[in-house]
Amino acid sequence: LTMTSPDLAQPRAGVHHGSFEALRRRPVVLGLVGLLALLVAIIAGVARGTVAVPAAETIAILAHRVGWPVEEAWAASSETIVVTLRLPRVLTALVVGLGLSVAGVTFQGLLRNPLADPYVLGTASGAALGAAIGVLLPIQLSWLGLGLTNILAFFGALLAISIVYRIAGGGGRSTMTSILLTGYAVGSMLAAGLSLAMYLSGAQLRQIFYYLLGSLNGSDWQSLALGLPVVAVGTVLILARARSLNGLLLGDDTALHLGVDVRRERAILLGLASLVTAAAVALAGLIGFVGLVIPHIVRLVVGPNARLVLPLSAIWGGAFLILADLGARLVGDLPVGIVTAMIGAPVFIFLLRRYRAAYQL
Repeated sequence: LTMTSPDLAQPRAGVHHGSFEALRRRPVVLGLVGLLALLVAIIAGVARGTVAVPAAETIAILAHRVGWPVEEAWAASSETIVVTLRLPRVLTALVVGLGLSVAGVTFQGLLRNPLADPYVLGTASGAALGAAIGVLLPIQLSWLGLGLTNILAFFGALLAISIVYRIAGGGGRSTMTSILLTGYAVGSMLAAGLSLAMYLSGAQLRQIFYYLLGSLNGSDWQSLALGLPVVAVGTVLILARARSLNGLLLGDDTALHLGVDVRRERAILLGLASLVTAAAVALAGLIGFVGLVIPHIVRLVVGPNARLVLPLSAIWGGAFLILADLGARLVGDLPVGIVTAMIGAPVFIFLLRRYRAAYQL
């Protein structure tokens, strides 16, 4: 299963000039619609919940908080709900959705495999095992607002990718298959450790399961302040290497002819995508399908050019996870990972059936 790699810059032969102009407008339209959807999602996510706050009042509170001269005509309880409880949760969903989508685009490009997701190299198993150990340890520890579970999940994810990268021999040429297979093996080994931890967990099994399903319940300003810089810096650095990712998508030999240092750029992109993924799972647990489905949808609209797919996936990934979390809250505070799977799996099946030729299925 491989992704096709059509010319990223030139129109296909036989395509009418007007049609090509329409294709060139697609990224702009998708970006503008995505930004509008993101804005609506943020306002809806902050306004709606167990106790609804009117949208106009929500906008006024947010405007007041950023320094705009707005007359304070709302109850103090409404401001507490908006600023203290819901806004950090919504912004955490934005950061996590953005990070997972960008990491998904990166892994799919590096592996030249449309089924790759941010957890493909064992980061999910490493994070889950770290979180389970954090639950089982008979100590209470926090660092800068992060609990032991979140801290060990972050380092567990990084440890997993470090083991994979070392065993596979680094990011040299012709090693992506080796890295992928090593990731599967290491992930399976860590999953066995997770199963043992769950078997020994007793009454704490529910807490481990809740983490595995993904949740934004524990979101607050402190954890967001720690996770946001990691995701933001990693995302910016990945965006700065979009040209290298385009070259790697075309194959190692082509990338070399284009002047891409394959070994170095592959290692850097693997490290950055893994770092972003680790920060995302430390903030919200394991949330599936965001980093798999969102890049697919964007790529089908605008083509494989990473310079377009990366920022557009970031916008739509953030909006999607905010709305998914809102839905999870409105139907009884479900773990958001359940909602993303219920939406993402059918959409992904539809895309596979609808666009088989595009992916050489």
